[in-house]
Amino acid sequence: MQRELANLEAMLLEGGRMELDQGALIASGVETEHVFNSYLGRIDQLCHRIAAEAFRSKGSDVERAREIFHWLWRTKPYRYQYRSSFKLTDVLDAQLGEKDKVGNCLGLTLLYNVLAQRFGLEVKAVQLEHAFGLGPHVFSVLYVGGRSIDIENIFPHGFDYRGHKGDPQRNEWGIRELVADIYHSMANSFFEQGKLNSAIENYDKALRLNPNYTKARLNKGIALVELGRLAEAREWFHD
Repeated sequence: MQRELANLEAMLLEGGRMELDQGALIASGVETEHVFNSYLGRIDQLCHRIAAEAFRSKGSDVERAREIFHWLWRTKPYRYQYRSSFKLTDVLDAQLGEKDKVGNCLGLTLLYNVLAQRFGLEVKAVQLEHAFGLGPHVFSVLYVGGRSIDIENIFPHGFDYRGHKGDPQRNEWGIRELVADIYHSMANSFFEQGKLNSAIENYDKALRLNPNYTKARLNKGIALVELGRLAEAREWFHD
């Protein structure tokens, strides 16, 4: 990774403020400033298209949030795919390219939140450990006028989705926790490839951003066991 991006990543991991788009690109594996700026430009391109094609009038925050959501689904109606890409880079490439499938729940939530935040909307993410019989899940939530609106990015009619209301599993994530989930997903990918040291490095980054991320702790412990580092692994299973 080039020094400028390494410094940005260090600032993020040390608790510095960073916009979601920047943190998500770094966590997604961008290593050069040229590529980093290129992807920021693609986000700008999407914002210009949304402003020109989706916003019929100035509108309220809710109307703009809804128009962004429906524009994304209108332009890529088969956008969701289980176990497809979670990286913001891949999702941006797919949204602007020829692919029908754009991303999984994390990838789609990242894209929606990045775009919504660019338009000044207050959005966060909500994580559920179990949803739809598919395991862990993440979706967007809009805060406006003292209320919240769930945005389920995997369904074309998911704006103001009511199916998760009152779910006791709800775990709200801000920018740091959402970026931590990218690092965690990167780590899982490295683990599946047998690249255990790279997996541990990314689990560590996830835990620096979200120290309470239980699954990242457990998965780091498993990776240490695979490397034969049993004494180190125990602390991650028992803390």
